[in-house]
Amino acid sequence: MASKNLIFERDGALATITLNRPEVRNALDREMIAEFHAALDEALAADVRAIVVTGAGGKAFAAGADIREMRERSMLDAFAAINSGLFKRVEDLSIPTIAAISGFALGGGCELAMSCDLRVAGASAKLGQPEVGLGIMAAAGATYRLPRLVGLGRAKELLFTGRIVDAAEAERIGLVNRVVPDERVVEEAKAIARTILEKAPLAIRVTKLALNTQAAAASGHSIDLLGQALLFETADKREGMTAFLEKRKADFHGR
Repeated sequence: MASKNLIFERDGALATITLNRPEVRNALDREMIAEFHAALDEALAADVRAIVVTGAGGKAFAAGADIREMRERSMLDAFAAINSGLFKRVEDLSIPTIAAISGFALGGGCELAMSCDLRVAGASAKLGQPEVGLGIMAAAGATYRLPRLVGLGRAKELLFTGRIVDAAEAERIGLVNRVVPDERVVEEAKAIARTILEKAPLAIRVTKLALNTQAAAASGHSIDLLGQALLFETADKREGMTAFLEKRKADFHGR
């Protein structure tokens, strides 16, 4: 597929989707999200049975949503579930997905990684949900996926403070499955995928369906949409994102 913001590669039953906006640390914008959907369509049409997701440039898996674009999004944009809709689709795919994380995976980038079934981190990886510092919430799945991975107490700490964790801590608390040297992160993810591909395809699909069904939090998606729609109309949201873009401390007033 021809794509401006992604690289799609297929090696037999294994596909790799590489986020390719390294000049902005692979920040997620509407165009990239649309191209990601198209890549998934192509993978499924080609009978791919496992997908590795990674980021170009080595400095970031995805450093979050494009703040300049998000600052202008409205309540109606929140209801459109631009990012969360993609991440839910990734989670609901019948085939396994593995995130190969080097550098930053923040905000929407971390939520994309959590929507994958497994996460391999390079030693340089840093993960977190800093949305509260922008006057919004982590509303693309973190409120229900993060507690499933690290427990409710740790999830509250990370979501309330916006604290960023390094690869070692991410592995210790269960946010990533394993940590390897940066230069091996994609190959390690592919090696795991190839091990899965050796197993019975239908057994893998049914196992994933069973696990996802038992862990499902259908109401979480709706609560995220409602909460983010409310926050997108606040002065704090505009102040938080403007301060980020202007590289200054935000002055929040709770309205």
